[in-house]
Amino acid sequence: MNNKLTFSVKHPIWTVTIIELLVIILMTAAGAYATIMELDYTAPVLIAFAPIALALMIYFTWRRKWQRIGFRSLRTISRSDWLYYLPLIAVLVLYAMNGIKPVTGSEVLYCLFVALLVGFVEETIYRGLIFQTLVKKSIPAAVITSTLLFFLTHMLNLLSGQDMLDTVLQLIYALLIGLTLVLFVLKTGNIIPGILFHFVHNLFQDQFIGNTSTMTQIIIVMCVMAAVSTWLAIDLKRTKQWRQWVISGTVNG
Repeated sequence: MNNKLTFSVKHPIWTVTIIELLVIILMTAAGAYATIMELDYTAPVLIAFAPIALALMIYFTWRRKWQRIGFRSLRTISRSDWLYYLPLIAVLVLYAMNGIKPVTGSEVLYCLFVALLVGFVEETIYRGLIFQTLVKKSIPAAVITSTLLFFLTHMLNLLSGQDMLDTVLQLIYALLIGLTLVLFVLKTGNIIPGILFHFVHNLFQDQFIGNTSTMTQIIIVMCVMAAVSTWLAIDLKRTKQWRQWVISGTVNG
């Protein structure tokens, strides 16, 4: 029977290591190319993430893994569980209050594509592939590993010449968002709300279309994420709501 197990089931640590190394290599190469060619700041993301997204979609379709990774109907999330997402909606409203810059139609379409691309790829890799590879072995390890690797990937911004203070804030920010979103996946077994949040969040934070967030807003959002992740962790420990979908790989609708 063991012969029928996939590589990711038999070797989860190696699987996660390979996934993260591939992401880092692609992002580093894309960043180096964009720097040499003097391309804009979104170019490395586009160059690295577009082929990753295509590969993920082909692989999930071929192996019929969409549902297993967390792409499940939103109806699987109960009405009471939707209340936990309200703080995330409040965060998006806070950033939306900054308004958007005057942009052309083509710029809007480009920003929509890049924001959705990043949301899909990062959530699918860290809260999907990596988390789901480890979760049946050890839930704490799955939560911590997916969060730390998401954090590690964002450390690549240190190589882009970004201001040190901005980078440190972004790293703390990424750590809190990564922890919060993976706890939501643990609670509901559904990755789609996280992708939607990531997409809209990136859209409002985009330098082309969104106005710059204030330091006060960033601190407020970090406090919100810290509070929500604590709330979720306590609730998950108390209710063990995640137990059935982790064991069976399905969610009751």
